[in-house]
Amino acid sequence: MNEPDAVETMLGEGEARTIAVVGLSENPAKPSHYVSAYMQQHGYKIYPVNPSIETVLGERSYASLAELPVKPDIVNVFRVPSQIPAIVDEMLALGLKNLWVQLGIVNMEAAKRAEEGGIRVVMDRCIMVEHQRRQL
Repeated sequence: MNEPDAVETMLGEGEARTIAVVGLSENPAKPSHYVSAYMQQHGYKIYPVNPSIETVLGERSYASLAELPVKPDIVNVFRVPSQIPAIVDEMLALGLKNLWVQLGIVNMEAAKRAEEGGIRVVMDRCIMVEHQRRQL
């Protein structure tokens, strides 16, 4: 988990281009919003996953990962640690391969289960910060 190669695999040139953002808020002051806006501005297609809103950042929002029209390259999570196991379960059921759990969010048991199921995991890191670091 959090190995440099996992970050590189997910953010490497030409690798991932679609990101499902679980917990994307329509509030521009929230990290989920401005991090996702940044990733959009850098060529990533964002798929919001939030059953409470219809659209955000110009994209239709979906109630779950299963409802997405594509299999996203990365599932980026902005939810409390207790919700990570259910997200991992859904990812395993759908065959999704890359889980990115944002800075300050940690659930080691869920990360272990994800990795045992073949999912690459980056946890407790900001995808925007890591992307910016790679641009330097």
